[in-house]
Amino acid sequence: MEYNQLGTLPESFGNLKSLQKLELQHNRLTTLPDSFGNLKSLQILSLANNLLMKLLESFGKLQSLESLDLSNNQLRTLPESFGNLNSLLELNLNHNWLCSLPESFGNLNSLQKLELQHNRLTTLPDSLCYLQSLKSLYLGGNNLTALPEQILHLTSIEYLDLRHNQLTRLQNTFGQLKGLKTLNLGWNQLSTLNGSLSHLKSLKNLYLGGNQLTTLPESFGNLNSLQNLNLEHNQLKNFPEQILQITSLQELNLSYNQLRTLPESFDNLKSLQKLYLKNNQLTILLESFGNLKSLQKLELQYNRITTLPESFGNLKLLKILILNDNRLKTLPKSL
Repeated sequence: MEYNQLGTLPESFGNLKSLQKLELQHNRLTTLPDSFGNLKSLQILSLANNLLMKLLESFGKLQSLESLDLSNNQLRTLPESFGNLNSLLELNLNHNWLCSLPESFGNLNSLQKLELQHNRLTTLPDSLCYLQSLKSLYLGGNNLTALPEQILHLTSIEYLDLRHNQLTRLQNTFGQLKGLKTLNLGWNQLSTLNGSLSHLKSLKNLYLGGNQLTTLPESFGNLNSLQNLNLEHNQLKNFPEQILQITSLQELNLSYNQLRTLPESFDNLKSLQKLYLKNNQLTILLESFGNLKSLQKLELQYNRITTLPESFGNLKLLKILILNDNRLKTLPKSL
C-alpha cells in the first residue's frame, strides 16, 4: 500500500491478525487506529514518509516486530509501551522531531541496529546501556554537546555515527569500546583529542573531518588496524607525523587544511591507495613520494605546487590524478 494518499486507516484494519509484512511508506497518515496493536503477527513494518506525530500506547503490542521503519515523520515522543517491542532487530527513526526517548527504550534487548539521525536529541535515556546486542548506532544530526555516557557501556557496538552534533570533547573512557570498527565524529566542535582513541584496536574507519583540530595525540599512531582516516576541513598546519606509524592505511583525506609540506618519510604509508590533499598550501612534493607504489587515486588540486618529483613516474598503479589549480609549468619526464 506504499505510495498512495492514505490519510487514515479504519479500525477494522486490526482484524488482519495473520499479517506478517506491511508497507505503508509514502502516504499521508497522521495517526494509526487503536486496533493497529492487534496485528500481533507483524514482523516487518514500514511507516516511513508519512505525517505521524504520535503513536498510541497500543503500538507496544506489536511484539513480533523485527524490523520497524518510522523515518521521515513528525514524531515528537514515543509511548512508554515502545519498550515492549523486544523482538526488534532494526529500528529506523531518522528524520523526526524527537527530543527524548522513553526510559523503556532499554528493554529493546534484541536490537542490533538503531538509527536516530536528524532528530533533536540532547541526551539519551540511562537505560540505553542495556542494549547489549546493539552493533550499529546512528546519532548524526542531533543536538548532543557531550558524548552520552550510556554509549560507553555498549560493548557489542561496531559502528558509531555521531557526525553533525555539537561535541567539544571525548571522555577518557572512550577507549573501552574495544569492538568499534567504524567511528564517525565528523562536523562537530572538537579542537583536541585525548589518548583514549588509541585503545580502539579494532578501528578500521575513522572520520574526523569538519572539526577544529590542530594536532593529534602522540598515541594516535597506535591505531594499527586503521584503513581509512578522514581529517578534511580541520586546521592542521603541520602534517601529524603520528599518522606515519599507521602502515595499514589505505585511504587518507587531509583536504581543506593548511599543510605546506609533507615529511620525507611519507612513503612509510606503503598500503595507501587513495590520497586526498586538495585545498592546502603545498608547494612541493619530495622524491620519496614516488615510493607509494600502491597509490591509485591522488587529488592535489588547489595547492601551490610548482614542480613534481621525477619519482612520480614510479606510481604505476595510479589511475586518477587531479592537479588543477596549482602553479605547474612543466611535468617530470618520467610521466
